[in-house]
Amino acid sequence: MAPRPALDRRLSRLASALDPAWLEAQRWYRAKSQRIAKVELVDAAPIDRHAWLLVLGATNVSGGVSRYLVPAIVDDDAFREPRDGEGVWRAIASLIVAGGELDAARGSWVFAPTPTLGELLPGGAGELASVGERRLGVQQSNTSVAFADRLMLKVYRLLEPGANPEVEVGVFLTTVGFAQAPAVAGSATYLLDGEPHSAALLQQFMPSAGDAWSWLLGHLIGSPGVGAEAIAGVEQIGDLTARMHAALASRPTTPGFPSRVATSGELADWRSAAGGQLDGALAALHGAPRMRLAAIAPLIDGGLDSITSAREVRVSRIHGDYHLGQLLRTETGFMVIDFEGEPARTPAERGAPASRLRDIAGMLRSLDYAAHSAIEAGASPDGMPGWLLEARAAFLDGYGGIDPDDRSLLAAFELEKACYEVHYEADNRPDWVWLPLEALERLALAG
Repeated sequence: MAPRPALDRRLSRLASALDPAWLEAQRWYRAKSQRIAKVELVDAAPIDRHAWLLVLGATNVSGGVSRYLVPAIVDDDAFREPRDGEGVWRAIASLIVAGGELDAARGSWVFAPTPTLGELLPGGAGELASVGERRLGVQQSNTSVAFADRLMLKVYRLLEPGANPEVEVGVFLTTVGFAQAPAVAGSATYLLDGEPHSAALLQQFMPSAGDAWSWLLGHLIGSPGVGAEAIAGVEQIGDLTARMHAALASRPTTPGFPSRVATSGELADWRSAAGGQLDGALAALHGAPRMRLAAIAPLIDGGLDSITSAREVRVSRIHGDYHLGQLLRTETGFMVIDFEGEPARTPAERGAPASRLRDIAGMLRSLDYAAHSAIEAGASPDGMPGWLLEARAAFLDGYGGIDPDDRSLLAAFELEKACYEVHYEADNRPDWVWLPLEALERLALAG
């Protein structure tokens, strides 16, 4: 066995000298509320003469350590991220296309193409070398790079132990032939001390006219009839959601993709987590907003009890972070993207089986946000409440309806999601706290 390459001393010196403010300022740095005390080089592997795959360890002021994947070029005795056209992103994609392993100083990288690669890139690595690379500006916590209109490379910056659900779900949906999600061409995994960390995903590039959020807002803002023409689109989204859930539950013997009845322990865990969301929302508020939420908290808490009283709840894999921004508008309809799940949860939590009603609740809350965002952007409020009721009904009709026995559980998941939104808005957009608060009042009183 060939010896591992030594950890380059120059790279270690440059990493230690890296200004923590640089890492904190990156869009893909997750812990925005945590200041970094120091940065150090954990691992490195060369991918061409000038570029490296670096694993940087960021230690925050509380002592917590997180690891980030940083493809980098050493330029003028300093690190910098690759620019379009320098070929670094293509080099990573080419490693996935070729397959195999790459040793680093401490760990190793495993690159694995899927059988679908031949359909997406018939010319293989040679064809990839002839297309341009273009970094997309849409990602926050990751980095996406398009190769013409053929493939897209998604680099997971935060290296978390375990498989990223997007890789697992993407490969599964590709295998079962679900055509309304990008087909997966391959992936990259970083192994450290025998533990895998999802590092990159190579998938089909989907040309689109933007996401469903922008599409719907455009209709709501520009339509004198308060977006009546968008109702058919919302119904299409309901149908797409049903087909996605059917695909995810289609092979229950596949490890990690069950279709079964939830256990009493799972229901108890869900109820505990929902109560935690209510507590978190209350703790995030002060003054009049807190008093407003506290006044209905008993009603909300009572509504959340529907989780443990539910019977015969089916669980399977779900999207996990489902909203209008996770759908692309294409020439033929909508496509589902981004199966990572809620970023605040661990990969294990995001990959756990759950009720499909969670996805439905997420989309219903997204429709509420779209209606109110359109009003904030200048749309007439006249008729918007009626439109929202019609849109909710259209989505559920497109889905195929909700069993009467599931309605209380769906209402509970909507309450939980709105509590999460209160906490999020209080931390990030205090001027928007009113929106989920208003929704909680409406949902709690309706229950």
